[in-house]
Amino acid sequence: MSTAVETASSAVIVAIDGPSGTGKSSTSKAVAAKLGLNYLDTGAQYRAITWWMLNNGIDVTDPAEIATAAAKPVIISGTDPTSPTITVDGEDVSGPIRTQEVTSRVSAVSAVPEVRTIITELQRSIAAGAEGGIVVEGRDIGTTVLPDADLKIFLTASPEARAARRSGEVKGSDLAATREALILRDAADSGRKTSPLAKADDAVEVDTTELTLQQVIECVVTLVEEKRTAA
Repeated sequence: MSTAVETASSAVIVAIDGPSGTGKSSTSKAVAAKLGLNYLDTGAQYRAITWWMLNNGIDVTDPAEIATAAAKPVIISGTDPTSPTITVDGEDVSGPIRTQEVTSRVSAVSAVPEVRTIITELQRSIAAGAEGGIVVEGRDIGTTVLPDADLKIFLTASPEARAARRSGEVKGSDLAATREALILRDAADSGRKTSPLAKADDAVEVDTTELTLQQVIECVVTLVEEKRTAA
């Protein structure tokens, strides 16, 4: 997605990483829409492959079985920030991939090296083909997927703030249980051997604990605009 006024010099690849509940998705989509950039939610791709595994009887506790099946599903991500889409083998899975069943299994599936290799190559091809630039959000974008991104941002927030946000998204959820689940997810993502969640050395860290979503968006937009101007 790009506008008629975009120029080659304004094309920029932005990597936004961070743990769950820091506002990555909301921020990334809003920044991309405001600046006329494409948008990619890499977490949705890992959720999509996890959903496919669960739906096709793959034992998601068996890394070898996951590895063998990893190349089978065809995952296509739309990059319009105002209406991002994702399909698996032609089926719209934007809703099903957000279930608790997928959420509880995605860390295990995404930790399998064969899965990460396939999805990483998919992400790189999407970024390379994004006319006008792209905002890519995930957990290993600045460190592994796009280490040469023009701008790297790492969003953080306290476990309490993240749990409160996540609980607000899910009706009837228990705050303490949500906080515990986030901490476990952090440990799984940060501790995996292949492409762990980590802040790139040259990333700009933004602590969102005390910021509103709008303030975070404005902060990131400013950082992108500064990078564009300097290019």
